[in-house]
Amino acid sequence: MFADELKTLRRLGFRHVLLQVLNFVSVLSSGLMIWKALGLITNTESPIVVVLSGSMEPAFYRGDLLFLTNPSNQRYQTGDITVYKVPGADIPIVHRVLETHDIVSDRRGVVAAAPLAQQQLLLTKGDNNHIDDIELYQGLEWLERKHIVGKVRGFLPYVGYVTIAMNDFPQLKYALLGGLGLLALIQRE
Repeated sequence: MFADELKTLRRLGFRHVLLQVLNFVSVLSSGLMIWKALGLITNTESPIVVVLSGSMEPAFYRGDLLFLTNPSNQRYQTGDITVYKVPGADIPIVHRVLETHDIVSDRRGVVAAAPLAQQQLLLTKGDNNHIDDIELYQGLEWLERKHIVGKVRGFLPYVGYVTIAMNDFPQLKYALLGGLGLLALIQRE
């Protein structure tokens, strides 16, 4: 079967194969542009994330797909479900805000009576965890706004299991990408 496809590619010629490759690159670049546009609209580096653990059960289960926003003009409230990433950690964490504290300081960082700049500090905890997340902060006492990836605005249950399967079994990811690439090359339209 592969030999037949190879003969078909030779018969179509270099120009047709090049056109198919360019179409495939066009599809990939369109997907990247859509991802970046979503990031700009939602003000977050990652507008869509997948829940990887059971720490937020029963609110969210492993494999749920979450949609995030990070409005710069809104403060986080106790009870908000956030996704955060601390320095040195590879994977963002989805947990609920347990406490918030506002620090008022002037431009030099000195606590001031008149608010010139206000910084919000957050403490989070997974719904299914017994203790707060201080141990996960890797030396930080509180989360700052710069650590927050976004606030959960919606979700699709179990849709993210495809992502989990591809991370757990890298061969599946390479087979899927290879199959899509081959399909793009041999497709005649």
